[in-house]
Amino acid sequence: MTVKDILNCITEIAPLQWQESYDNAGLQVGDLNAETRKALICLDITEKVVDEAVTKHCDLIISHHPLIFRGLKHLTPETYIERAVMKAIKHDIAMISMHTNLDNSFQGVSRILAEKLGLKNLHILQPLTSEPDLCGAGMVGEFEIAMEEIDFLSLVADAIGTPCLRHSALTGKKIQKVALCGGSGVPFMADAMRCGADAYLTADIKYHDFFVPEGNILLVDGGHFETEQFTKELLCKLIRKKFPTFAAEIAETKTNSVHYFVKNK
Repeated sequence: MTVKDILNCITEIAPLQWQESYDNAGLQVGDLNAETRKALICLDITEKVVDEAVTKHCDLIISHHPLIFRGLKHLTPETYIERAVMKAIKHDIAMISMHTNLDNSFQGVSRILAEKLGLKNLHILQPLTSEPDLCGAGMVGEFEIAMEEIDFLSLVADAIGTPCLRHSALTGKKIQKVALCGGSGVPFMADAMRCGADAYLTADIKYHDFFVPEGNILLVDGGHFETEQFTKELLCKLIRKKFPTFAAEIAETKTNSVHYFVKNK
């Protein structure tokens, strides 16, 4: 098995040409033709993730967020990015990142989040004109039975495992049709309102954005890591299905950079 075999497996559902122009998906470190026997799958690559890969004798790390997002002018121990790259090279570990190409895939990040919430009749929120059924941003789905807003918020919190949620003012309406976008999906808020969704779940919502719905839709910020965390599971299942004998596992290292303080009453 080569690094290229694994890359090709993932790009079958998320071709690299689907990534945004600013992105850096694909091979980050290593040789596409190098042999690989074991992969560690994560959302973010940190030094601790590389350490885990070394400990578990993994020669490939597959992440959602690219470690190398902008050009590196040097490789020194100055930043965690450079240290992680240096350590990966030292231990002959290749790195692959599947970022916005996987965000834009119908079978990608937003779809698995929608499935975790139990939504049905899924379709892309903002489809790409050239491939509307396969590629685009976000997802729209429906619950079989409409629920109260508080029950929806509780469902979301349980599904993504968060102690708290930021949301706009309650609308007083029941939730049945839901739009969502794993990660930073604020640019698609207008699409969520335009499609008639009762709620829009995403992350990285700024203060003033919560005024925009004006009571027409429940806007929910579930957190960037929280709304994208199932990407690890998606990648692992995809690789194991294609290559049943290949060793792929999800990293145990916690990489969420946001921590919560919840004060007891």
